[in-house]
Formats: sequence, structure tokens, C-alpha cells
Amino acid sequence: MRLLITTQAVDRNDQALGFFHGWLEEFAKHFERIEVICLEEGEHNLPKSVSVHSLGKERGASRVEYIFHFYHYIFSLWGKHDAVFVHMNQEYALLGGTLWRLGGKRLVLWRNHKKGSAWTRIAALLAHKVCHTSPEAYVARYANAVRMPIGVDTALFKPRAAPGQDAILFLGRLDAVKKPDIFLEAIEQLRKSGISTPVHVYGDPTPGREGFAEEIKKRFAHLENVSFHSSVPHERTAELYTTYSIYANITPSGSFDKTIGEAMSSGCIVVAGNDALRGVIPGALLVDPQSAGSVAEGIRAALAMRESEREKLRERSRAYVEREHSLSLLVEKLVGILSK
Repeated sequence: MRLLITTQAVDRNDQALGFFHGWLEEFAKHFERIEVICLEEGEHNLPKSVSVHSLGKERGASRVEYIFHFYHYIFSLWGKHDAVFVHMNQEYALLGGTLWRLGGKRLVLWRNHKKGSAWTRIAALLAHKVCHTSPEAYVARYANAVRMPIGVDTALFKPRAAPGQDAILFLGRLDAVKKPDIFLEAIEQLRKSGISTPVHVYGDPTPGREGFAEEIKKRFAHLENVSFHSSVPHERTAELYTTYSIYANITPSGSFDKTIGEAMSSGCIVVAGNDALRGVIPGALLVDPQSAGSVAEGIRAALAMRESEREKLRERSRAYVEREHSLSLLVEKLVGILSK
């Protein structure tokens, strides 16, 4: 079977989307040929059966040029694929969905945002199936929706022999949606109560939103043992997770942030604000992402855990990811959906 994929970026060094390089490598094991249309092309090293076609963001192309290139690729690649997988951006389904459906090509849309619109509804109607990972995703309400694993490469994200240092990691874009301000307010509260555990914040803001990140760094510059670092390539995050004992993710429910699964698979104790983890991690570690006090208590509970408790939780967490959210399981399910 041959597959066309549309996605935002093919760049193994992208802080947020670098994971998709690993997805493409895994997809290549199951499809005869893969054509990828992406908004932006960066560094990649993919099997020969995978070809990447960029709409030109890395070259400074305009929106009009994006659309022109998109339709050029649709028609030039028409005979080279049997099905289409639209990853994340519903715009691709809106622009190409009617053509693909009329041409008899199976269309699967992946969309995991909490918010949606009439355009989302149209994109979902054009798709044969709509994939999501969180029960609170906007598209979960549709009859053709399918809940999927988050797709963690458990061979890459794995614990090391000894647990990481007793320190706290915050890894993600320095954007308002990730709640770094709430996280740092929580750390400020912990500092006032005498807890000085080191904290490391890794990530850059989305281009165009640098003001929020700079404000955050200035506002919390007085906190001791808190370090800010630039983003790192996706493959390097596997090493980061194993360096720290606790990973905090304060992103609200609505999408199942894949970094949560990566951290769990790597042996971190996870403090999170996502209801998708209810019943998976101890209730004391599941926090209100709108409340710095709740986040502080969650981190306090993680720090107070005995090593024997942490070890049991690490084992359960990794087993959960392997059983429910591995990349191999995701691809297996996706192949089944695309082949019907």
C-alpha cells in the first residue's frame, strides 16, 4: 500500500515536531511507498521509500505559494498513493479532501486540539476517520472518531540503570498554553516553604510569541536554583528525561501531550494537569493546571515519595505506555484504519 502524508514539518531537530521523523521511519516499515507534503522541511534521514515535498516555509514562501505548491503536489503525486493521512492541520483536508474522496482515496485526519470550529466539522465530514488521543479533543464527539495511542518510541525513551537526579524538569514550548507561568508560580510557593529542589526549564517560544517568554524569564529571575535553557532536538530529549527524577507538564486537558508519555516511558515521576491520566498516576500527582497552589502540592507530593514508591510507579508508568501508547501500536492501528 502507498501512502500520502501531509504534516507541518519534517525536521528531526524541531523542538515540538521532531517526533514525526520517528513516526515516518516506523511508517516506512509498513508501506510500500510514502510521499510527504510538509509546510516546512528541515534535517531528516529517512528510508529511500519516503520522499519529502515542501510547501516552502523554510524558503520564505507566501501563503499563496503554499496553496499553489500544495495543489501542484496533489496532482503530480496522484498516481503514487492509495490513501491519505492528514496529520494535525485540518486545512489540508479542507483543501484536498473533496478531490481525494472523489478520486477514491481513503482519507484519515489526525486532530487532537480541544477547540474546533465549523471548519473542523467540514474537515471531519470529508475524512473517513478522525483520529485523536484525548477524550476531551474537539473531534472526539464525531461518529467517525477513533481514539489512538499517542505514539511513544519506547526503544528511544527508556529508563537508564539509575534514576535521575532529584530535580524537576519542565520541557515544552514557552507559550501561554503550556502554563509555564503557573508552573513557576508553584515553584515560587515551594521556595517560600523551604523547598529548594533544582528546576530546569527547557524550551523556546513559538516564533512571534517571544514577548510572553521574555516576560516569564524576567518575572521569575529571582528564583534560586531555577535555570532556563533553549530547546533541544527531539532525539536529545530522551537523555533529558533520564537526567531528572520529576517531570512537570501543566498543559490543560484537551490534547494528550506526547511528552507526558515520553517522560513516563523514560522513568520520570510525572506531575500533570491532564485528566487523561486519571487512574493512571496517583491522584496527588494529578493537578489543576489553572492553580499554582495545586501544582505546588502535586510537586510536593512527588518529592515526598519514598524511593520504593517511586520505583513501583516508574515500572507501572512504563508498562502503561508500552501497553497503551507505543509507536508500534499506533502504526499498527493506523495501518488498519487506512487499509479499510
